[in-house]
Amino acid sequence: MAAIQKITRLQMPWDTQDPFLFCAFHNDNYPKGNGKLGPDASLAGRYIGQDFVQKDGWAMYHGSKVPGFPAHPHVGFETVTVCEKGFVDHSDSLGAAGRFGNGDVQWMTAGKGVQHSEMFPLLNEEAENPLLLFQIWLNLPAKSKKVEPYFGMMWNSKIPVIEQTDAEGNSIKIKLIAGSFKNQSALNPAPDSWAANPENDIQIWLISLDPNASFTLPEGAEDSNRSLYFYEGEQLEAEGFEIPVMHHIRAEATEQLTLNNGSTKAHLLLLQGKPIGEPVVKHGPFVGNSRKDIEDAFMRFQQDSFGGWPWPSNEHTHEPEKKRFAKYPDGKVENL
Repeated sequence: MAAIQKITRLQMPWDTQDPFLFCAFHNDNYPKGNGKLGPDASLAGRYIGQDFVQKDGWAMYHGSKVPGFPAHPHVGFETVTVCEKGFVDHSDSLGAAGRFGNGDVQWMTAGKGVQHSEMFPLLNEEAENPLLLFQIWLNLPAKSKKVEPYFGMMWNSKIPVIEQTDAEGNSIKIKLIAGSFKNQSALNPAPDSWAANPENDIQIWLISLDPNASFTLPEGAEDSNRSLYFYEGEQLEAEGFEIPVMHHIRAEATEQLTLNNGSTKAHLLLLQGKPIGEPVVKHGPFVGNSRKDIEDAFMRFQQDSFGGWPWPSNEHTHEPEKKRFAKYPDGKVENL
């Protein structure tokens, strides 16, 4: 049986399969910073507040002075934010905050409702500030859609990376954000996550292949959905298909899949897991199982704004000199 089911060109946001809702991919070549965490460049010609056109290779998104996403609510699912390059300034209605990046991962359960802002501070004032970030929306089953919100950090130095070589000595690296590989397991996900039960086979990996490397993706659990996103490189070969960069490979999870890389280093994201198999009703950042769920979420947000906004600005950022850190809802602080 062939493992590859479908190959399609990637379009924003990236298409996903149950239990994932979608994946946003940000690849911005920001200029040097202006000393106030924004770009040292003119913002003329940009639709400030709604800038997604990638003029000059970067966007302000919903930010007015600093790129990013000012305060907005979420309900009924989780965000797994993987920041491989650059930084994110996080603030939320729980009072949690942080600056993370350069390989760190934030795992947030929205549950019954939370507000957060995600700004992209341009800390380097002497050179460019590249940003490479994935935000993966992982659904919650009905029984967990109204759990208490959760804010968690996975620091890059603690995330398992498995290194191996193929038969020709070419290097392969697997960064384990969720799941397991080669008898190694990822850090614990959020406690109420669909990923918290290993039987659900949630795998979130970043795969790096050296030029000409060959890697065989092992069999996954029966009934799991498997998607591979080839986001950087030139070309892969698999099962007789020549696959260009920026393509989505939908594959049969119970079959091994061998990827043969071309002459340029390749990077892929793997999203895999058993489907939740429940109705999904979405309205912007609110996710439920029925229209009533959405109406109830709007009502709760109108009543208490999911705890309000304890920060001085919807586009809150941290001090320019601040290093990577996390402040948790219970007041605990981690400084790196």
